[in-house]
Amino acid sequence: MISALGLKAMHRLDPERAHHLALRALRLGLVPATGVYTSARLRVQFAGLELPNPVGLAAGFDKNAVALAPLAKQGFGFLEVGAATPRPQEGNPRPRLFRLSEDQAVINRFGFNNEGAQAIAARLAKRPKGRGERAVVGLNLGANKDSDDRADDFAQVLRVCGPHVDFATVNVSSPNTEKLRDLQGPEALRALLAGVIAARDEMAAPIPIFLKIAPDLDAEGLAGIAEVAVSSGLDAVIATNTTLSREGLVSAHAGEAGGLSGAPLFERSTRVLAQLSKLTDSALPLIGVGGIASAEDAYAKILAGASAVQIYSALIYHGMTLVDEIARGLDALLERDGFETIAQASGKGRDAWL
Repeated sequence: MISALGLKAMHRLDPERAHHLALRALRLGLVPATGVYTSARLRVQFAGLELPNPVGLAAGFDKNAVALAPLAKQGFGFLEVGAATPRPQEGNPRPRLFRLSEDQAVINRFGFNNEGAQAIAARLAKRPKGRGERAVVGLNLGANKDSDDRADDFAQVLRVCGPHVDFATVNVSSPNTEKLRDLQGPEALRALLAGVIAARDEMAAPIPIFLKIAPDLDAEGLAGIAEVAVSSGLDAVIATNTTLSREGLVSAHAGEAGGLSGAPLFERSTRVLAQLSKLTDSALPLIGVGGIASAEDAYAKILAGASAVQIYSALIYHGMTLVDEIARGLDALLERDGFETIAQASGKGRDAWL
């Protein structure tokens, strides 16, 4: 993730080992810092957050919050770490991460491998405290695979880590923990969110709560989530997580179990984003995720209804310089089309996806 040559070398390694080496390279300062590109057009305010630009890092890259400081210098407007579970867990057996180079995609079945809420909270607590001196950082909340009460796990993690982050995301959309997506049903989701929001409201400084949804919902399921999201008092929805679909893939690893991310997810996730924007009548800020690999992709998500975007899989194929490229390119696209802010552009192309 350092240069074209470095990326080529990384792709000769086992994907999970390459991932760990990328994090280590960041911590050692081996990845040149680009700084955060911003402009009046790119600055975003939503859900109580102020972002220098709308390009965020999706959860999963830095699961254990080990590289916050160097990642903050890579051009992101905000970062999301995790997913964190109450107790440490190993996740699913290896191999569990697969590159699909021909498809510019990735399949993972990690299963919420992480060091647990206490260890992650300890690292988050070391972030700079002064406003304006630190990146906006959120935490993806997860549940232990063997938990007796998975719904309560999300609130547990929030109680431990919440004081040290700027937002938290309820992740009931990972396909890699058995029956986790069952919590997306309206009744189960409403009860789960009530517990998380109650835990948030107990905090000395309450933070925004987001919800991350799957791209594989049918129309009825998506409508149910939209209703619950609005009525429960959520602050934003992230659309979407990885997909179980394998439509159109040509890579040798296409048959591997797990969640698919990257380029093949772009259309599916953007369509869900646009549908959710319509269902909520723009009442909730939306964050677009899935298949973004260029400024044009990020712009499409914003036109479909997003207030901000997140990337991850494309970094595997294009490196960290992609972050700055997207931010600068997005600024140029907004200027070209006469938009003075992200908010002005958000949703203006939604109908094309419906």
